[in-house]
Amino acid sequence: MFKFFKIRIKRIFTALKGMCLLLITEASIQVQFVFILFFVFAGFYFEISLNEWIIQIFLSGFILSIEALNTSIEKLCDFINPEYSKKIGLIKDFGAGAVSFAVILSLIILFFIYYPYIFV
Repeated sequence: MFKFFKIRIKRIFTALKGMCLLLITEASIQVQFVFILFFVFAGFYFEISLNEWIIQIFLSGFILSIEALNTSIEKLCDFINPEYSKKIGLIKDFGAGAVSFAVILSLIILFFIYYPYIFV
């Protein structure tokens, strides 16, 4: 039983290390994080509701997760085939497209959250 918890705790620290590495080394994650901080400040400034905070936090995690998966895909593609390849390029484009879907749809939702605070 002790070994079970020891392994789980080790995996948590591994995941935290991965999060820190992404924030430190990846420009795309850093840019997303800056935008998330902007919306956190906006949330405090406009005193958004608890439900709006929950949605905003969920969207932030969603975007960072998709961005992290895209980064992983790109790193894996570069490892498998360091040379330029149309097929690898297409795979990377799909990953970037997934991030774009997440960001655009999140911005639409955030627009609906902040519209009443800014324009009404």
